[in-house]
Amino acid sequence: MSPLGLIAGRGRFPLEVARAARARGERVVAVGFHSETDAALDCTRVHLGELGRLIEVLQEAGVRRAVMAGKVPKVHLYGDLESLRPDARALALLARLEDRSDDTILAAIADELAAEGIQLQGQPEAAPELFAPAGPLGARRPSAPVEADIAFAWPIAKALGGVDVGQTVVVRDRAVLAVEAIEGTDAAIARGAALAPGGGCVVVKVAKPGQDPRFDMPAIGLDTLAVLAEVKAAALAFEAGRTAVLDREELAREADARGIAVVGIPPGGPAR
Repeated sequence: MSPLGLIAGRGRFPLEVARAARARGERVVAVGFHSETDAALDCTRVHLGELGRLIEVLQEAGVRRAVMAGKVPKVHLYGDLESLRPDARALALLARLEDRSDDTILAAIADELAAEGIQLQGQPEAAPELFAPAGPLGARRPSAPVEADIAFAWPIAKALGGVDVGQTVVVRDRAVLAVEAIEGTDAAIARGAALAPGGGCVVVKVAKPGQDPRFDMPAIGLDTLAVLAEVKAAALAFEAGRTAVLDREELAREADARGIAVVGIPPGGPAR
């Protein structure tokens, strides 16, 4: 079997994908990005704009299937483009884009890989162990008011995802405090919680309707839990089976210790 290629962005998600694949006996060939990918990941590093070099590294290792894991913030596209060191292949790709939405950019990269014989796998397919089922992650369950907030926020989060704005909504007492945009989940939580200084906000994170499982599946981990604890959030609800839960056992223990309910909600939404 050919090795699994791993295109690694920020955070622990790439590390967890590599660990899960190796535990199954797979050989992993990882390509990361300077200033983005965790230093703990053993990988070849390229600049964000070096698309041709990324493909070359995978091809030289015999990779025929790959997975993307970890965010690469899109804000880089609005800064100094030259700092990304874009090669001719990346510049040609950018010039062809109809827009710069996440899905458009990532689908274009997937097409470039496919043209070179490298097929992108869905993240749940590459690392099924990371995608948690429905139900509470730890011992703490949502209270009735929290369940009401989850039911209120769920369709709003889905609507935001449907127009590719973000995947997270922060609410309290069935009022929207913040919606995620380009800043990311943790920043959205902090922004929303600032409007509820007494704590008690509820965070709902979902996959986009029609989410392409190859790209940007939702992920939660200890970093997000630390933000929730800092703002004294009441709960985090995530879409079960479609959200990567990193460091799951430790996350459950810490959430229980902090009095935060972390719960997987079936893809059809919360029961009413």
